[in-house]
Amino acid sequence: MVLNQKTYSAKPNEIKHDWVLIDADGLVLGRLAALVATRLRGKHKVTYTPHMDCGDNVIIINAEKVKLTGNKREDKTYYWHTGYPGGIKSRTAAKILDGKHPERVIEKAVTRMVPKGPLGRKVLRKLHVYVGDTHPHEAQKPEVYDVAKLNEKNKR
Repeated sequence: MVLNQKTYSAKPNEIKHDWVLIDADGLVLGRLAALVATRLRGKHKVTYTPHMDCGDNVIIINAEKVKLTGNKREDKTYYWHTGYPGGIKSRTAAKILDGKHPERVIEKAVTRMVPKGPLGRKVLRKLHVYVGDTHPHEAQKPEVYDVAKLNEKNKR
């Protein structure tokens, strides 16, 4: 048994933020969001420190081709309030995915899996979601992260 062993705490100059590219074509939304949230927070790293932003930058392409299992595409409802009396509004996942900004489904799923507060907002700035298979981050040389290979349930 080793005594006097200190807990490691990462310092800002020791943290390295990698770039990861994920193709969401055919991936299950909840499973994708859970893996992305873990990657953004940095929990996959040995040097993870809870109060620091240790995570990677994540690029998601083909956001409109993400899958929802069961009847969630028609039944899952996103609510918001306008601020006026009786101003509750709603929209289904199908309407959002078929609409103008289908990337918002992935953004909302990941946002709800990241802690609320200043650290969560800082972490979410490293999430980049795009419709289609092009993105403006080629200069960062992102490594391809194959989520479908991790588990057979990740892809539909």
